[in-house]
Amino acid sequence: MVTVALLVTLEAKPGKEAEVESFLNSGLALVQEELDTTAWFAIRIGPTTFGIFDAFPDESGRQAHLAGKVAAALMEKAPALLAQPPDIKSVDVLAAKLPG
Repeated sequence: MVTVALLVTLEAKPGKEAEVESFLNSGLALVQEELDTTAWFAIRIGPTTFGIFDAFPDESGRQAHLAGKVAAALMEKAPALLAQPPDIKSVDVLAAKLPG
């Protein structure tokens, strides 16, 4: 069961779209090491807009993710790849359907 999540919006700098996509794809291997990251999605919202949605069983799982390798890599790469800082929203999960 998941109760909390993160919704992150990323706006690529002009010409950096492919690099943002590649970075997001590389994040999957790091997230697979996180036991409390129940679901993780890297998404493309528009031509230059990307996102991450990830869900956790509780607040401690969310905080562990925020202190983990993917978040550190994102903050390191953000100035070179993104037009603005990542927009990170903590959200509550009201209902979910997960493989079981």
